[in-house]
Amino acid sequence: MRMYYSRLKMASVLGVCLLGLLLCLPNGLRNPFPSMPWRQIHLGLDLRGGSYLLMQVDLQSLTHDRLQTLADSTREALLKSQLGYRNITTNAEAGTVSFTPRDPSETEADLAALNKLPRVVPNEFSVQKQDSGGIVLTLSPEALKARAREAVTQSIEIVRRRIDATGAVDPEITRQGDDRIVVELPGVSDPERIKTLLGTTAKMTFRLVDPNPAHATAASPGVSLLPMSSEGDGPPLPVYDHVDVDGTDLTNAGAVIDSQTGEWAVTFTFDSVGTHAFSTVTQANVGRRFAIVLDNKVIEAPVIRSPITGGNGQITGGFDAQKATDLALMLRAGALPAPLSVIEQHTIGPSLGADSIKAGMLSLAAGFMLVILFMALFYGRFGWYANIALLANLVLMVAILSLFEATLTLPGMAGMLLTLGMAVDANILINERIREEVARGRTPLAAMQAGFERATSTIVDSNATALLAHVMLFVFGTGPVRGFALTITIGIVTTLFTTLLLSRLLMVRWYARTRPTSLPV
Repeated sequence: MRMYYSRLKMASVLGVCLLGLLLCLPNGLRNPFPSMPWRQIHLGLDLRGGSYLLMQVDLQSLTHDRLQTLADSTREALLKSQLGYRNITTNAEAGTVSFTPRDPSETEADLAALNKLPRVVPNEFSVQKQDSGGIVLTLSPEALKARAREAVTQSIEIVRRRIDATGAVDPEITRQGDDRIVVELPGVSDPERIKTLLGTTAKMTFRLVDPNPAHATAASPGVSLLPMSSEGDGPPLPVYDHVDVDGTDLTNAGAVIDSQTGEWAVTFTFDSVGTHAFSTVTQANVGRRFAIVLDNKVIEAPVIRSPITGGNGQITGGFDAQKATDLALMLRAGALPAPLSVIEQHTIGPSLGADSIKAGMLSLAAGFMLVILFMALFYGRFGWYANIALLANLVLMVAILSLFEATLTLPGMAGMLLTLGMAVDANILINERIREEVARGRTPLAAMQAGFERATSTIVDSNATALLAHVMLFVFGTGPVRGFALTITIGIVTTLFTTLLLSRLLMVRWYARTRPTSLPV
């Protein structure tokens, strides 16, 4: 390693340091240059204050929904094959759909028709004949577990889309265990609206209303009595369980003011599949009521006056501006595969966050000052050069965190302090190596060059292993662990730069200017 810096190399090192200082400015100044798209470090929940929500996915409802779909598919398959059935029932605890054939002679034909039903995953369910003469379809435990894992992953993505649409800054959404989701919302001290958005499944379906007056009080098989979404809108409606149009076929939704009534409404648009289904069902059922069902509550059930073929529609239901906006938001983000319930909630006030910032900054400042004092006392001028490199290291860390708009938490601040300690170790190693070379009688330039050469491989090796370890922490860790690992990972990179390039630059420039006969170390 030659103790020589070209002008280009010198300008590059100093340029990186100045750029880092420039990127740090938005964190300490308010809009230093309003016309520039500056980025800042976001404060985490423990520093800024906010809300913590622990939510649980209702996996039991997944089984119920799948069994209901399987029961509908069973009815359709049997009727399509001109086969009858009696007493079709579902059992969510056992994960079964069972029924009795219309005639014992049709049992084999029933089994053949049901074995042709499509499976979501291989071997999702089995079809068997019972000793009593009935037929039962049983969901496999493996398929249920796979569906549960998929549902939690899907729920996390939908929760993220819903929260992002509210404008919440840098939310943290992570998985916990098999069926829980942790939501951290920095700066949100009143999470009631967020809880409402996340607690609403927003599963919209379009179903025909049973016209039989006798079923208005006692539902028949395949019909459910669903309440109206607004109280006082009348008794429950008998709605067919069969879904004619699914809300998953929606491509867009928005809140608007109805030009005729002046009330808030929600408009929606279907994709090609939904448009075809909506057109088909409205053409075949003119004059019948068509219920718009949201989470098993009827928003409205208008009469189909004429076929609707355009793939567009509008929902009115006594909305105000907030409810219409939130419903449109949820429809755009997609329906949750299963309901979410809040099982734990904490609110951290801004004052507690401010105390955490104060304590963290105090510990960082105290540790930094003690390190500077130690280096100055033990290594003289070279110790001060190490201190300058240490300050540049801190600036570059903050700059990179700002560039990526990272979230700073208390573990992150601890990581910054630990990084400074690691950087000091590297500078101490270099200075001690230089001391050893001086003690062996080498000239000042030879001692500096040999000291850096001997220390560089050790510094690179130790930092490389630490880098790999913290990258793994970031990849496999969650929450505070990832914040700590990210800070350390960035700190290792900046430590190598400031220790091996900046501190050596300062020493080389001092030597070139003074040509000393001895080294101040």
